[in-house]
Amino acid sequence: MLKVAFNATALLAPLTGIGQYAWHLASGFKSQPDLDVGLFYGNGFSREVLKAPASEQTAKARVWVRRWVPHAYGIKRALHQRQFDAGQRKAPYDLYHEPNALALKFDGPTVITVHDLSWIRYPGTHPAERVRAMDRYFEPALRKASLLITDSVFVKNEIVEVFGIDPSAILPIPLGLDPLFKPMGAAQTHAVLAPHGLAHGQYFLSVGTLEPRKNMPATIAAYASLPQALRSRYPLVLAGMKGWRTTALESLLKPLVQTGQVRMLGYLERSELAVVTAAARAMIYPSLYEGFGLPPLESMGCAVPPITSNVSSLPEVVGEAGIVVDPHDIDALANAMLALASDDVLRATLSVKALARSARFTWDRCVAQTVAAYRLAATTSR
Repeated sequence: MLKVAFNATALLAPLTGIGQYAWHLASGFKSQPDLDVGLFYGNGFSREVLKAPASEQTAKARVWVRRWVPHAYGIKRALHQRQFDAGQRKAPYDLYHEPNALALKFDGPTVITVHDLSWIRYPGTHPAERVRAMDRYFEPALRKASLLITDSVFVKNEIVEVFGIDPSAILPIPLGLDPLFKPMGAAQTHAVLAPHGLAHGQYFLSVGTLEPRKNMPATIAAYASLPQALRSRYPLVLAGMKGWRTTALESLLKPLVQTGQVRMLGYLERSELAVVTAAARAMIYPSLYEGFGLPPLESMGCAVPPITSNVSSLPEVVGEAGIVVDPHDIDALANAMLALASDDVLRATLSVKALARSARFTWDRCVAQTVAAYRLAATTSR
């Protein structure tokens, strides 16, 4: 029996990308034989898989703390380390997995999942406190780790290039598709769409926290350049909580929101998000940098073609199942929107490809490969 300490503190916040990763792994471990996983929640260990209730107020509070409380992350980390050590002394673990890059100290084999190096490549798109924390804690833990997991080959190559880590010590393990995200007809989506004044197949969708790296100004500029008649027929729907550095974005959005061309739904429960995704005409996701990109995969699982960037990991995920463009090319982004809105044959062709490609990505496979990585790390070290 392999005893694994798993940092599950990401489950205590509304689940975005990393939270979804942690939750699906933690839930999947229960079906794995000869694996005993202790989930660390900051104040101790538990065998119970928790999930924080969706709360945009909680998310706003966390942003406020990061911005205004000096050394907030360092204080929280010190408290977590104390409780982690206490739990480890009471019931020792064979291995520690940090699913969110910044590993705590552990006297034994450590596996770290590195989702991306965006704070290095695009530091200006992150809160300053987060960049300071990453700069201080990431590399020392990285170099002590027994094994690294990445969501994509792209991130593996980034780590090799930036830190010179031996490629054999890095395992790319793709994320999976939540079964909630599947094709749906108009009758299945009506109850969720109606309160928002939306019609099945009659809107563009953009999903993600409103923060600079998601390149939302480009999405807004491209959408605003579309013909008025098309914008009247296909509003742009934004689903995601408010993040950081959004003042300029809010000013850009205001006139479009006032005219109803942009609809802001905020943070949605997963079941509601799946419905909103399945009813979209297309997913718009021209992110500047992604280690994987769950929203495009989820739209593909719903047979909804994504429009994504031709950079970072996104082509690796989307393949030929969507339209990829230069994230800085507003005209190309607008033309892709126009094509998927006006060409039913193109959309149908990409829908079939999207659904087929999405089947390659499963959480069962991700869990199984992660457990195999644990066993490898438990018997070898760098």
